Amino acid sequence: MPRTSVSAQLDAVAARLGRAVEALRFGPPVSHVYNPLAYASEPLQQYLRRYARAGTEALLVGMNPGPFGMVQTGIPFGEVAVVRDWLRLAGRVGRPVPEHPARPVLGFGCKRSEVSGRRLWGWARDRFRTPDEFFQRFFVWNWCPLAFLEESGRNRTPDKLPAHEREPLEALCDAALADVVRVLAVPVVVGIGAVAEARARRVAPPGVRVGRMLHPSPASPAANRGWTAQAEAALEALGVSLGPSTTVRGIRTA
Repeated sequence: MPRTSVSAQLDAVAARLGRAVEALRFGPPVSHVYNPLAYASEPLQQYLRRYARAGTEALLVGMNPGPFGMVQTGIPFGEVAVVRDWLRLAGRVGRPVPEHPARPVLGFGCKRSEVSGRRLWGWARDRFRTPDEFFQRFFVWNWCPLAFLEESGRNRTPDKLPAHEREPLEALCDAALADVVRVLAVPVVVGIGAVAEARARRVAPPGVRVGRMLHPSPASPAANRGWTAQAEAALEALGVSLGPSTTVRGIRTA
């Protein structure tokens, strides 16, 4: 399948999902819902056009956008500095309406660092050196495109939503993830964390291996004790051989 066809199909998946989740409604304690597929579609389209290709070895799936990552750039785990300087992506980023005053969307002008994204993309950079080398073997996607904020500005993950709000969201996000797996034709899907793994297991077709790697969040004590080594061990256990390390910046001790 030509790469242009793959990116066009994924762009259509993202657009459908972005429109569909706009129709959902969420109540307290959620006060604000951010949809980067709507206001940050330009960088995402660049990401898909440049890096999506069929036949990669594994799809890495996160749960939903982080406040200083995909919320700002539209890219899964999209820590600003890595997206700008290593992935070489840019594009217009709008503002969600309404916007939480404690969590403004500043796009590529955001000065805060998303630690999870810095760890994930930092590992990709330091092991594979160039984006093309990484995306020959992997692609990164988020299962849910929405970020949920409470009145205090605290992040609320989709698995903590009440069932009557969560289940319609799960149905839409599961269908989109199934489409992504089909379009990319990957043999392995790796959930980054337990929630993403569970959703991947629900949609993966027969013959596709599904597993989990540790989420790189600094809120996880385990991730703060050598996330890279644990993530690579999980990939190796799924049959994704990484070969000798090419680390040049010491990210393996992150």
